[in-house]
Amino acid sequence: MCGIAGIFDTRGRGEIDRALLQRMNRRQSHRGPDGEGYHFAPGIGLAHRRLAIIDLAGGHQPMFNDDRSVAVVFNGEIYNYRELKLELSDRGHRFRTNSDTEVIVRGWEEWGESCVERFRGMFAFALWDERQDTLFLARDRIGIKPLYYSILPDGQALFASELKALLLHPRFERELDPTAVEDYFAYGYVPDPKCIYGSAAKLAPAHTLTLRCGAPVPSPRAYWNLAFEPRPHLAEDEATAELIAELRQSVEAHMISDVPLGAFLSGGVDSSSVVAMMAGVSDSPVNTCSISFEHRDFDESGYAGEVARRYGTRHHVYRVDPDDFDLVDRLSGFYDEPFADSSAMPTYRVCELARRHVTVALSGDGGDELFAGYRRYRWHRYEEMVRGVLPGVVRRPLFGILGRIYPKLDWAPKPLRAKTTVQALARGTAEGFFHSVSVLNDDLRRRVYHPSFRRELQGYNAVEVLARHMREAPTDHFLSRAQYADIKTYLPGDILTKVDRASMAHSLEVRVPLLDHRFAEFTAGLPPDMKLRRREGKYIFKKALEPYLPRELLYRPKMGFAVPLASWFRGPLRERLRAALTGPVLAETGLLDMAAVAALVREHTAGLRDHSPSLWSLLMFESFLRQVHAPAPTAGAGPSDAAGAESLPA
Repeated sequence: MCGIAGIFDTRGRGEIDRALLQRMNRRQSHRGPDGEGYHFAPGIGLAHRRLAIIDLAGGHQPMFNDDRSVAVVFNGEIYNYRELKLELSDRGHRFRTNSDTEVIVRGWEEWGESCVERFRGMFAFALWDERQDTLFLARDRIGIKPLYYSILPDGQALFASELKALLLHPRFERELDPTAVEDYFAYGYVPDPKCIYGSAAKLAPAHTLTLRCGAPVPSPRAYWNLAFEPRPHLAEDEATAELIAELRQSVEAHMISDVPLGAFLSGGVDSSSVVAMMAGVSDSPVNTCSISFEHRDFDESGYAGEVARRYGTRHHVYRVDPDDFDLVDRLSGFYDEPFADSSAMPTYRVCELARRHVTVALSGDGGDELFAGYRRYRWHRYEEMVRGVLPGVVRRPLFGILGRIYPKLDWAPKPLRAKTTVQALARGTAEGFFHSVSVLNDDLRRRVYHPSFRRELQGYNAVEVLARHMREAPTDHFLSRAQYADIKTYLPGDILTKVDRASMAHSLEVRVPLLDHRFAEFTAGLPPDMKLRRREGKYIFKKALEPYLPRELLYRPKMGFAVPLASWFRGPLRERLRAALTGPVLAETGLLDMAAVAALVREHTAGLRDHSPSLWSLLMFESFLRQVHAPAPTAGAGPSDAAGAESLPA
């Protein structure tokens, strides 16, 4: 795991500002504390920060071909590099290292841009081909590793693993994209390929971007999609056997490492499945890491301990202070863009614990998206059943009226809290699913936006992101379309971003074997009824794991990885919340109706409504504005830019 950065003159062979690129690279030193490397040539500068995982002695970057006409900087791992190395050697390529990075160089020489289609792994890389005057950027299929880029008005192209590196460029324009702000308040993150700034973008998962000197900047090109192609019929016992074989193979492939390796163990189904497979293929006890909470509603450490005992792991538990507030104001520095998933805090802590014992940790992320584990899929099915029975001309006015008059009973038992479901039933498929995933729903966003900002949006609504992916989904089944939309939005934009930044803050590499693209393709081909059967999400996954994990773990209610925001905002964070959300930082943007924001604070702190997710998203936006969205630096390095510096090559 590493950090990459670079500057490319798309209009000629202008001189690259070496000192600037050095600052950009060192701004990401947390991603690679084991060293740095640079390549400069007319019109191009490449930079790399290294976290050494494979071929500790020979894997330094940038890495070159024999005549140094091709150079690559790479963040991630290519898990099938040994097989590719054999294939490329048979084709006449000579390897000088045992590094997976060299496979990218040789793969480019052999297959050109299509080389990415041969790579199995998580990656973001930039490759410079001097003979073709070409810079080639690529990101892995699921979006596990990040890559930001920007094309400046003068033709300079910037790229980096994290946005904070681009922000160091004095000509980078820090103008908020209004549609990205709308997306953020709807989803709690800015979905790919947008960036909070209109002058930058994220390279979307499964996309490449080819920049050629003197040529117009093209649109990124997709090289893969999750097809949801139905597999030949499998009986349930055949499906479970094949699933376990595919899972074990993926986990084993993800265990390649020349440094200490372990796993996160939350006590949920996904992480427990990964640990079970690791124990089955490992010659020594697996290192596992968990965190525990004093609040019983959030604590899964007992289940994690049971799995650890069953498989004889070296288990480490870190107890999180129930009032762990010191991270609240630090999150913006990790995420650069506004990011409203409060589970980033416990994720940061479990990464902190893991790094004390290992350099690489396997995670169970992705199981809910692949096997329909979220509750929202179950509710989506119920809503689709109603939509199928009642035509829109009847359903929309009927449930529209009910949704408006039904009270929002946050304090009531769950069966009585039906307002959101009733409102969703008045909508179409995409709009209803969007309503279920929104942090601030349409009504709340209209309420808190300043009228001038609503006009600036010119009718744009964040539902368009989800609706577009549902339209483009290569399936007609409502459940598969919802999964596809989550895999394109929530998974890379929230889950994988959360883990990447939290782990890299501690120089920890996290791998996600459930998101190996071959395993994802296998699961996508399973019939929807094997994923969500009656009320049971992850049905076939749980059935397959019955010989490996306790039934009470497999079939208990899903807990999630959350923090008690509602009580925090009525207790120890009450004054901090009020000061931040009614202070000058939000007001000066002109984006929000400050009276409406103040009303949300009053309603929540008085116990009248539970606005905690909305208030958290507002708090994180205020923190982003204050700590990240600041005037661009004019010269010199920030306090962390010079840490661990090595001299630049001549």
